[in-house]
Amino acid sequence: MRAFLTRIAKGALRSDIEKESLPLLDELIREHIVKESGGRVILDAKYRAGTLDVLPSGTAFLEMIGATGKDLLIEPQNLHGAKNGDYVIVRRLFGKPGRPSAKVVKIVQPAFVYAVGYIKRTESGLMPFHIKTDLPMELKSPTESLPEHTVFQVDNRTSKITKTLGSLDDPKVDEKISLAIFNKRESFSEEAEKEAAGWGDEVDASLYPERTDLRHLPFCTIDPVDAKDFDDAIFWDDKRGILYVAIADVSSYVTPECAIDKEAKSRGFSIYFPHKSIPMLPRALSENICSLKPNVDRLAYVCRLELDKESLEIKKDDFFEAVIRSKRRYNYDEIDEALRKGIESCSESDRQTLSFIFPLKKITDRLRAKRLKKGYDFRSTEVRMELDENMNLLSTRLEESTPSHALIEDCMLLANKAAAGHFDYGIFRIHEPPTPERIEKLVDELGKIGIYVEESTQDFHSLVLALQKEARAMGVEPYVDQLIIQTQKQASYSAENVGHFGLGFERYTHFTSPIRRYSDLTLHRLLKALFRNDAKQKEYLLRNIEPLCIKISELEREATRVEWDFMARKYARWAASHKEERLHAVVVETGQIPAATTDRDIVGMRLFCDKEDLLLFDRIEARVNIVHLAQAKIFVLVERKTHLLEEK
Repeated sequence: MRAFLTRIAKGALRSDIEKESLPLLDELIREHIVKESGGRVILDAKYRAGTLDVLPSGTAFLEMIGATGKDLLIEPQNLHGAKNGDYVIVRRLFGKPGRPSAKVVKIVQPAFVYAVGYIKRTESGLMPFHIKTDLPMELKSPTESLPEHTVFQVDNRTSKITKTLGSLDDPKVDEKISLAIFNKRESFSEEAEKEAAGWGDEVDASLYPERTDLRHLPFCTIDPVDAKDFDDAIFWDDKRGILYVAIADVSSYVTPECAIDKEAKSRGFSIYFPHKSIPMLPRALSENICSLKPNVDRLAYVCRLELDKESLEIKKDDFFEAVIRSKRRYNYDEIDEALRKGIESCSESDRQTLSFIFPLKKITDRLRAKRLKKGYDFRSTEVRMELDENMNLLSTRLEESTPSHALIEDCMLLANKAAAGHFDYGIFRIHEPPTPERIEKLVDELGKIGIYVEESTQDFHSLVLALQKEARAMGVEPYVDQLIIQTQKQASYSAENVGHFGLGFERYTHFTSPIRRYSDLTLHRLLKALFRNDAKQKEYLLRNIEPLCIKISELEREATRVEWDFMARKYARWAASHKEERLHAVVVETGQIPAATTDRDIVGMRLFCDKEDLLLFDRIEARVNIVHLAQAKIFVLVERKTHLLEEK
């Protein structure tokens, strides 16, 4: 919705409005809120679009979309039923003294279009409750026939049940709940599946004589052990100092507005659960014809980077369509072992492929050191879950960045950075610096628990390095890193470049994962239009790029929240069946209800504690008190606490 409102606020061609938004557009035109002339549509000057921020007093402010200026004041009597977070159209009120004000004339979309509810037993009988807030739901659909613990999805616009998902007692329903909250789905339209299957399983290189043939180069892919969608393959020519980053050429299979493209644009990203993925593209593409599988010909969009091996500056970069044949599919563990033991430990068949990895690792290590003079290095760990056949949590492990991860990361960063250098307006990956207020709050929070540094808050880079050094000496670096990350703004996509603060790059974009990110697929289309001098395609892409950046930024956040929600539900089920076990955790949030994260055995589990006097980084031992399966929350009784810094 934010993308649509951006279009009409700034003015757009009617032909560029997405099909699903046309009925709303026509309604706004009939109500004289939007004007149409010469094929263009634009919001009337008397109106503004935006989202509501409603204060406890009932007064609200409109955070405007597609317009600049102070947020508009909306008095309680002028809300007309609109609630916090709703997308609305307001009419400006003139002639009143004080802050610019307005009144709501149309609720365009509720803050949450869909909700998930469940049937709960109360003193009055079985009643529908919201699964996230545990508040009663007022529905227009009958629920009398639904058994206790039935889970269902609701359309908030109609207050009607759209589908039943299963029973809260069944662990297999968790996946359906997490997807339904944001109305995500695994299945594709029949038309999209048919289009994908139509590309077959093999690439006939003879049909692509205009492409550069790179099948003689020993490309390889390096991915997680359970990966199926291989986006990228690399080869390093050490003698000439040339890095080849070959990326799955999805844009050659998925054309704008085809059935697959419409599905991919609505999804934005692949979603990854511990046991499966919900792909952005049909599996016939993502795990087959697009995937850079070993020993088969594949279409690739290649970034060729010529490096000065002394200065590590890119002397020249080229982007072109090619045919490649990956020689080997490696996982990170295999490459880490090879790097640790040396080329002599590798089998004869691997030596040709891996021979370029060793000199490339020296290059990427230097690149990383150079980058970190401006950028940041935070300890990144991901929790990996193992589930049984009934979808219950068996175990967890922390996956940390390893030498092989770092090698691939820096190769991809080079390609992404090079791609961003070819346009001034397009699709950038941006990351803005933290506000001074957030920096001051970080320093204050750490100072309260005894972590002090002399560096000024005006030089955030030096401050972070000093805090990390102090935290490392105290043995609390992962926890401090997490606090520093929370201080910063979230990365997003933007048509305008503002740089990437976290990486220390003046220009940056996403080029390397078009199988799982719509941003990268769009970038490939833009680069091809630029290099082919295709003015029509370039104009179409750039005309629509700003609302697209807004949309995919929102979809990225949704995909992440789906993944987090699923994991929280698995943790809650585990806690419900292990109430007698003693849990070990570290406090990561303080306040009225402090939160702690487990760091032993089952790691990453979020616990809500019963003691208010806990300090940041207190280590606690606790037992489960209450588990709310619907809300996926775990409440514990703290039995013992010591401060983490006191243990050192």
